[in-house]
Amino acid sequence: MRILITNDDGIFAPGIKVLAQNVARWIDRCPAGEVREAIVVAPHTNHSGMSSAVGDVFDHPTVKYRRHTIVGAEQIPTFALEAPPALCAIVGAVGGFDFTPDLILSGINAGANVGRSVLHSGTVGAILTGAQLGLSGLAVSVQWGDDVHYDTAGAVAVEVIEGFANAPSRTLLNLNVPNLPANQLLGVRRGRISTAGVVKSAGRLAGGAPLGNEGELPLRVGAASPELGDVSDEDADEDGALLAAGYASLTALKGPQEDTDPALDEFMHSALSLIARHLDTLR
Repeated sequence: MRILITNDDGIFAPGIKVLAQNVARWIDRCPAGEVREAIVVAPHTNHSGMSSAVGDVFDHPTVKYRRHTIVGAEQIPTFALEAPPALCAIVGAVGGFDFTPDLILSGINAGANVGRSVLHSGTVGAILTGAQLGLSGLAVSVQWGDDVHYDTAGAVAVEVIEGFANAPSRTLLNLNVPNLPANQLLGVRRGRISTAGVVKSAGRLAGGAPLGNEGELPLRVGAASPELGDVSDEDADEDGALLAAGYASLTALKGPQEDTDPALDEFMHSALSLIARHLDTLR
C-alpha cells in the first residue's frame, strides 16, 4: 500500500508528526512481498476549516513547495506546499512528486471532527478530494484537551490502515479518537454523524440595536470541533457521544456524487421541461 499523508493544521503540527512516525514504524514492519511506501505532502501553514477548497488555481497555476524532514520518520519524503489540504492531496496524487498513492491519510487533527463539522473540515476535505481521483481515504482526529494523546490516535489509525487492503475502492473513513492514553481507550465503535455543528447561531447586536452599514455579528460556536462540548442530546451510537464515553468513533463517508434517487425523477423532468419552455420564448 502506498500512502499520501496530509493534514489541515500544517507541516509543523504535532499531529502529522505523530502520524508520520506511526506510518514509518508500520513500513519498517512490512512483511516480505508486500509494498509499503509513504510520502508527506501537507500545507505549509494552518488551513483548518478549508473543507475541499483548492484556491484560485487559474490565476495562480503554480504551487510553491519546500522539502522538510520529520524526526522519527526521516525515511518518508516530506514536502510542505503553499496550498490547502485538498490541493495538497491533488498535487500529491496526480504526479507532482512521482508517487502514485492508494490511500490519502489525513491528520492527526487537533480536535474532533464530528457531526456537521465533517462538511467544513480540511482534514476530511482532503480525503473527499482523493475519492474524486479514485483513492480511498482515512481522516484522523483526536479530541482536544490538556496533553493531547496524539499517540493513541496514531496507534489506532495504523490499525485501521491495515483494513484498507480488503476495502472497496474509494472507501472513506472518518476516525475520531478520545483524548485518552491507549490503555484507557474502551475500544472502537462505528459512529453515526450527529447533528452537532460548528456554528449554532449568529447572534443579534447587544441590546437589540438595529444593523448598521457595517459591524460584527457574534457567533455562537457549537460543540463539534475542536471542543467536544455537551453531547447529552446525542444517541449513544453518534460520533460525539462515543467520544465522550471513551470510545473511538469510525464513520464511513461518501463524497459528492450524482443523486440517482428515483424519487427525484419527476422533479427533474418537470424542471427540465419548464426550463425548455422558458428558453423557447427567448428564441
